[in-house]
Amino acid sequence: MAHRNRFTPSTLTARLLAAICLATICHVAHAAEPAATAASAGPAVEPPIVPQVERRDVAPPRIPSNDFELGLFAGTYSMQNLGAHTVRGLRLGYAITEDFFVEGVYARTQFTDEQFRQVLPGGLFEKPVQDLSYYNLSVGVNVLPGEVFILGRHARPSALYLLGGVGSTKVATQKRQTLHFGAGYRVYFNDWVALQVDARDHIFSLDLLGKRQDTHNLEFTGGLTITF
Repeated sequence: MAHRNRFTPSTLTARLLAAICLATICHVAHAAEPAATAASAGPAVEPPIVPQVERRDVAPPRIPSNDFELGLFAGTYSMQNLGAHTVRGLRLGYAITEDFFVEGVYARTQFTDEQFRQVLPGGLFEKPVQDLSYYNLSVGVNVLPGEVFILGRHARPSALYLLGGVGSTKVATQKRQTLHFGAGYRVYFNDWVALQVDARDHIFSLDLLGKRQDTHNLEFTGGLTITF
């Protein structure tokens, strides 16, 4: 005998109310979950306070580069066949890098042909004492930078350098193109004063007794240099 489910109006109403209650409970639980999560995370962090500071235009300080050097020097200029005499001059240099630099020099001295006048009537030149001046341009390289100790206690920066270049020499009435090369040593007393000593060979041709010949003229000088 077949069995049939019998639904009465009261049974349908009860089931509908149960379904509505279950849906309401689920919706309330889902809405309360984010609030509970936010509450468990603690109080909200306020954004940091940004200070309201007015900007000022600040001029950067002008720090000297100390790339230029200016100095005076004096020493001995020894002319081949004509003796040694005092020389004085001025130098101006520029440091390209820590290792390389360029330098311009102008100097004056005098010489005499007195020893030739003892055997040659009238000597080699019109006057027994003649002027010599020269200018040159050099390129140098610091080969041994380091320090030197003064009195065993004070360390000062120093550098041994090599240099060479070209220039012009005026001997009495003769002007001669000149090559030169040499070496020097520089010691800095502070940031802007240095002691510099040099040894150079000036090579140029000179007409003596009607014959032109190349001469080697040695120069030994020392002086003070300031940097700026």
